[in-house]
Amino acid sequence: MVNVALNPALSMSREPLPDPLQTPSWVNLGRYDQSHFDRGRPGWVILLWWLVQAIVFPLTPHFANGFRVQLLRLFGATIGRCVIIRPTARFTYPWKVEIGDHSWVGDDVVFYSFEQIRLGAHCVVSQKSYLCTGSHEVTDPTFKLTTAPITLGNGVWVATDCFIAPGVTIGANTVVGARSSVFRDLPPGMVCVGSPCRAVRDRHMS
Repeated sequence: MVNVALNPALSMSREPLPDPLQTPSWVNLGRYDQSHFDRGRPGWVILLWWLVQAIVFPLTPHFANGFRVQLLRLFGATIGRCVIIRPTARFTYPWKVEIGDHSWVGDDVVFYSFEQIRLGAHCVVSQKSYLCTGSHEVTDPTFKLTTAPITLGNGVWVATDCFIAPGVTIGANTVVGARSSVFRDLPPGMVCVGSPCRAVRDRHMS
């Protein structure tokens, strides 16, 4: 990367930027309207869940996976057998989450489940990863909310600090390398890395 400050030719030729605080906004957030979005439960249920998640979840010891799973099921999540969920994992709307048998959800993982998030069996979502099913329309001056589901196939491993975008499907047995950003579907049985994330080689099991 060229350092403009150390390159007089580039410094002289570059036109000054307009004042960003004097430039009119193309977006009018005063017109934002989320009334078309169905959260899936009444407001009081959502508030109760947020209180449970904020107070009860983080106070449970790491080994109390069964208790956390039962809380999620109580609020409508579909969760299989022998699932491990760490106490600092976060689920926006658990009734829009499905997790298969023997899957693991790590510390500080966020399921931003405005739409369905489905994990197959034997999946691992490692710490600090963010599964995001909600976004906004960049060409709409009202900043319209857009949502799309996320699906992780059986045997997928999402390594630490990854971002999974709305509408993504990750094929069975694929690995997503640490700190990758996944904006498109990934094929099955591959090792994938980068931002944007791409398949780099087959995943071979010994």
